[in-house]
Amino acid sequence: MKKKLKAVIPICFVFPALLLLGFFVFYPLVENFINSLYNFSNFSPERTYVGLENIKKIFADSTVSVALLNNLRYALVSVVLQVFIALILAAVLEQRFMHKTASFYRIVYFMPVMISISVVALLFSFIYNPQMGILNSFLKAVGLGDLARPWLGRSDTAIYAVIAMSQWQSIGYIMLLFIVAIQKIPGDLYEAAQIDGANKIRTFFSVTVPQVKEAIFVNTLITIIGSMLVFSEPFILTKGGGPGISSITIAVHMYEEGFVKDNMGYASALAALIFVITAVVSLIQVIVSKTGKE
Repeated sequence: MKKKLKAVIPICFVFPALLLLGFFVFYPLVENFINSLYNFSNFSPERTYVGLENIKKIFADSTVSVALLNNLRYALVSVVLQVFIALILAAVLEQRFMHKTASFYRIVYFMPVMISISVVALLFSFIYNPQMGILNSFLKAVGLGDLARPWLGRSDTAIYAVIAMSQWQSIGYIMLLFIVAIQKIPGDLYEAAQIDGANKIRTFFSVTVPQVKEAIFVNTLITIIGSMLVFSEPFILTKGGGPGISSITIAVHMYEEGFVKDNMGYASALAALIFVITAVVSLIQVIVSKTGKE
């Protein structure tokens, strides 16, 4: 009886988590794939079975290719800035000479994370303003007035303006995750590197980076998945991916198809596309990096 009770107790602890995952994650996921096989309106009970027509429509939709390219740009820039730059910032803040002021800088870097995305978008809309924005005014003040332009009003700069805003807001969060990982590194390793005559840069690449490879994996994964799901930044800052569709992302396109055009079947297909891409990218990253075991 006691042996059976010992076997049941762990299941009792795990079951509530599995129940929540099943209800809020796996059931909606399966339901979304089923919905992608139908054409239906959000306000009508009628559903028309179309099979894989919505999937085929994705390959013929020119907006999808533009959106995917923007998501790819978002991911590449985010990995460079939010992962590698955040790692460097974290390593610098954990140096001995920074111990007295490190807490202050952590707060400064993390403050943008706590600000509402709507407030951040409003702030950057003033910064990017072509007439009285801080960015153009600064460029003119330092003699680079030729570079001033309507950043959100041009199709070739709008997406990069949105990406820049996101990096400013998110880099502090990734930095703190790296700080936690660096603080777990045994001090003996740094002392051994110092005895061997390694300078700060060599110590960073030979000690810090190998010891935080799991954190690099997790943060890169978080960043790439976040880049594929990005919605609020382009939707608020460029009014839904403008000018035209130059700064649109897959998530914004999905929203417009589902809630603006009321084409819920195709929106479900786009949601399925986002899931497949993020799952494949995550699997490839696990295989290539040979990490993530912990």
